[in-house]
Amino acid sequence: MTAVLIAAHHERTEAAALAQAAADQLRAAGHEVWMPTEDAAALHLDALGRDRPAAEAGLVLSLGGDGTMLRTVQMLDGAEVPIIGVNVGLLGYLAEVEPAAMLHALERFFAGDFVTESRMMLSVCVDRAGVGPGTPWRALNEAVLEKHESGHTVRLLVSIDGAVFTSYAADGLIVATPTGSTAYSLSARGPVVSPAHRALLVTPVSPHMLFDRSLVLDPDEEIKVEVMGHRPVDLTLDGRRMASLAEGDVVRCSPAAESALFVRFGRRRFHQILKAKFGLTDR
Repeated sequence: MTAVLIAAHHERTEAAALAQAAADQLRAAGHEVWMPTEDAAALHLDALGRDRPAAEAGLVLSLGGDGTMLRTVQMLDGAEVPIIGVNVGLLGYLAEVEPAAMLHALERFFAGDFVTESRMMLSVCVDRAGVGPGTPWRALNEAVLEKHESGHTVRLLVSIDGAVFTSYAADGLIVATPTGSTAYSLSARGPVVSPAHRALLVTPVSPHMLFDRSLVLDPDEEIKVEVMGHRPVDLTLDGRRMASLAEGDVVRCSPAAESALFVRFGRRRFHQILKAKFGLTDR
């Protein structure tokens, strides 16, 4: 018996039917199934709702798009539990199983007919000026330090592997993983990096300076970003606002010890997904 957690998009009407169908099949096979109470209530599947740590699952079924996959990774809080992503919505980068193939995908998983794809995550820690380091957080895509007030730039001093690199005058700064290279960093004209790599990407957002290039760094090179000046800075991780930063506060970014594990049922060509996403032609 495996404990299976189902996480689902709250506003996709088909997610409720998929969650119930998955629960019925899993229970018939002798597995334990539950949903977070918030998800179950949103989809009117209260009988499946339970307050239980996601880390107790042996498998997570994520019904939604890339946003739901990110939330699923957040729920696991570093626990390396395999995730099957069912794409309920537009073409995304993370969820590969189409709804019609969901039940067959579950059968294949429990038959051992799958591989796991490991994705690097970020460990992000805030050192408050005069206080010291806080508890590390994790992100799959990126950490973003961004201006709190519109109409102003912020100044951010970047150090790499213990040596000062430069200060940025910009709307913000993104520290991304290869997985996050196709998220916010891409919108800021950052490079596209295969998620099979391990690297740290540093991309300025609307920089007001001559140097406006992204950096692709070795994952062993820790990145420190210090807030300079009196203007407040917001820190967000995978779209979640985590903290407001003031002058002298430092954000440290490095690879997390844990990885996100995605279940794959065959070779997944990242560049072909990218091609389809942007409508690129063969000639």
